[in-house]
Amino acid sequence: MLSKNQIKLINSLNKKKHRLEHGLFVTEGVKVIKEFLKSSFTLRALYSVADIFHIEEGESHIVSEKELGKISNLKTPQTALAVFEIPKPLSLHANSPLSLALDGIRDPGNLGTIIRMCDWFGIEQLICSQDTVDCFNPKVVQATMGSLTRVKFTYTDLDSFLSESAAYTYGAYMTGTNVYTAALETKNAIIVLGNEANGISTAIQPHIDERISIPSYGKSQGAESLNVAMAGAILLSEFKRR
Repeated sequence: MLSKNQIKLINSLNKKKHRLEHGLFVTEGVKVIKEFLKSSFTLRALYSVADIFHIEEGESHIVSEKELGKISNLKTPQTALAVFEIPKPLSLHANSPLSLALDGIRDPGNLGTIIRMCDWFGIEQLICSQDTVDCFNPKVVQATMGSLTRVKFTYTDLDSFLSESAAYTYGAYMTGTNVYTAALETKNAIIVLGNEANGISTAIQPHIDERISIPSYGKSQGAESLNVAMAGAILLSEFKRR
């Protein structure tokens, strides 16, 4: 039976300050949990309604569906929830072939999709500004569908990082060089994606070597913009195609 302290701790991990305080985060669902179990992430505790998993380290608890509902972040709780330790931050590599940088991405669903996208396209490092949503936010973790275990990411002062980087830096804009006709540098480059509402911030703009854009082919030209994760996927696809 779950104790009040266990329930309180797990529920507190919905907030970033408590995740940082305890060094823990939550993930839910059998498929996603299995992805984390076979990765380098360290399991702290596992809660499931049946004996589904075979673990060698960490606590394992069989709970009722009612108990699972008390600690789940989902409207319809799945059959399992796990608490993992937040790993130490990774160091950045100055000569990564192609990196993605996020400047103030705030929506958890967008970040989760971007992490899955990086996994798909083999992006070696994801560089996040300090004001980008926490990748261990429960909604982000769920949206990654396990890709969080395979993508290297770090949070840093993006302004300072780009000022010191020798990589050719592209910025995603509504107006700029057509990505399909641009002469793209793919060996040592960074693509910057800006905030969903405001785009790339004024502090980061001086570090952009070239503005690139995705042309619109709609006859009405009524679509205001693309979702940031969708735009990122299109750009990465073209860079990798080259």
